[in-house]
Amino acid sequence: MPHPGQIKKAAKAILSSERPVIYSGGGVIIGNASKELNDLNKLLKVPLTSTLMGLGAFPANNKLFLGMLGMHGTYQANMSMHNADLILAVGARFDDRITNTPALFAPNAKIVHIDVDPASISKIINADIPIVGQVKESLQALIKEIKRSKIKIDSDAIEDWISKINVWRDKHGLDHEIYMKHLKTKAILPQAVVQELYHATNGDAYVTSDVGQHQMFVAQYYHFNKPRRWINSGGLGTMGFGLPAALGVKLAFPKKEVVCVTGEGSIQMCIQELSTCLQYGLPIKIININNEALGMVKQWQDMNYGGRHSESTYQNSLPDFVKLTESYGHVGMRVKKYADLRPALDKAFSMKGKLVFIDVLVDPNEHVYPMLVAPNGSMKDMWLSKSDKV
Repeated sequence: MPHPGQIKKAAKAILSSERPVIYSGGGVIIGNASKELNDLNKLLKVPLTSTLMGLGAFPANNKLFLGMLGMHGTYQANMSMHNADLILAVGARFDDRITNTPALFAPNAKIVHIDVDPASISKIINADIPIVGQVKESLQALIKEIKRSKIKIDSDAIEDWISKINVWRDKHGLDHEIYMKHLKTKAILPQAVVQELYHATNGDAYVTSDVGQHQMFVAQYYHFNKPRRWINSGGLGTMGFGLPAALGVKLAFPKKEVVCVTGEGSIQMCIQELSTCLQYGLPIKIININNEALGMVKQWQDMNYGGRHSESTYQNSLPDFVKLTESYGHVGMRVKKYADLRPALDKAFSMKGKLVFIDVLVDPNEHVYPMLVAPNGSMKDMWLSKSDKV
C-alpha cells in the first residue's frame, strides 16, 4: 500500500497548484488502473498527457487530453509540461524520449511521482513527493484524500491554464499542421494514411506497429480511446514486432479488426510470417507506409548530418510487396493517390476472411514533427518542420 503520509502531501500539492499536468505512462495500463486515472481526472478536471506506452489509458477524444508528449509529442503537451507548476507522474519513467535535457526539464514544477518500482523514482528527474505503490491502489488512495481534503483546487486558475494550452493547441496542433501540409503537396502524406485508417475503423481497431516514423504517426494520429488497443514495442524498439504481435492479438480477439501498421524496412524482418497467417487463418490487415527508406534513420541524418544519407534509403532494391503478398496466398493492393486511399481501406475491411496487405506509397521526404531539439534542448525547444524551429 502507498504511504498515507505521502498521499496526503500529494493531494495538498495537487490542490494547491495552478498549472498542473497529469503525466500518464504505460504503468497505468499494465496496472489495470485506467478507470482510476479517469476517475481522478473527472475529479480534478486538469490537462493530461501520455507516453507512447500509455496511450489509450485516457480517452484521446477527451478535451483535456493533450496528446502524446516527448520527442515527437504534440506542441501543446510539451509546452504544458515545460510551463507546469506541478506534474503528477503516474506509472511513467521520465525516460530520455520524454525529458530531453533533464537539467532543463519543467524548471518550475513540483514533481509527484507514483510508481511500483522504487528504483524508477528520482532516477532521472528528482521527485519532490515520491509514492511507491501499485498504481491502482495509489490512485484510489489519492482520490479518497482529495475528496476529503478541505483544500479546493482553484478552478479559475485551472480554467486560465487550459485556455493558455488551447492557444498552443490552436496554433500548432497536429490537425492544423497536417491541413497546411495537404495544401502544399500532391503526394500521400503518411499522417493522412493513419487519419484515414482511424476513420475507416471508427477508432475501434486493435493496432500494432513496428518501429520508426510510422510508429510515431500512429501514436500521433490514431486516437486511442481504450486501453490495450495499441500494441507496440516502445521502450525496447524492435523492428519486426508488428506482424507477429498482430497475429497474437488476432488469436486472442478473432472477431475484432486487427491492423498492423508497418514500414518497408520493418516488415521485411518477419515477412515470412505471412505463411503463418495463411496456415492458421488469421485475416489481419497490414498497412505498409512505404517511403522507400528507413525513415527515422533518414530523418536524423537530415536533421543532424546535413542530409547525408548512409544505409538509410533503398536504391531501387525493394520487392514488389503486392506480388509478394499474393505469392503467400493473400490479397495485395497498392495505393499511389490520396483519392484512392479510403476506398482501398474500405475494400480491405470488407474482406472479413482475408489477409489484406496495402502498400501505400507516401511522400518520401515527409518527417515526423514536432521533434524536440536534441541534445541540450528543453521541452519548449522543438522543430515544427525542417525550417521552423521554436
